[in-house]
Amino acid sequence: MRGFGELEAAIMNRLWARQEPATVREVLDDLRGDREFAYTTVMTVLDNLHRKGWLTRQLDGRAYRYRPVSTKQEYSAELMRQALDGSGDNTTTLLRFVKEMTAAEAEAVERALKGRGTSAGSSRR
Repeated sequence: MRGFGELEAAIMNRLWARQEPATVREVLDDLRGDREFAYTTVMTVLDNLHRKGWLTRQLDGRAYRYRPVSTKQEYSAELMRQALDGSGDNTTTLLRFVKEMTAAEAEAVERALKGRGTSAGSSRR
């Protein structure tokens, strides 16, 4: 998995913020102010994101309504997982990352790790 391109990211951010399915026209309207995009450009990017598995779509009249398959946090976590796996030394990289955390972030990780020990069927992730 690679990160989104600039327009893909802008569209995904709009869809994550909406928390409800959106048509091409609604996404285009949300993007106004950043830059002017052609309707067909936004439609093509939404179709590509759907084809890549990032969006589901449902026909509503004559238009599709698009919805993200995963949350922004799930997407970000997967990017972090891939960066860690690609680092060549997961432990050193993870420890370096932990050093950069704020106290609140470190406390959240501690709580999550403590809770992980009590959950059934833990996996590598």
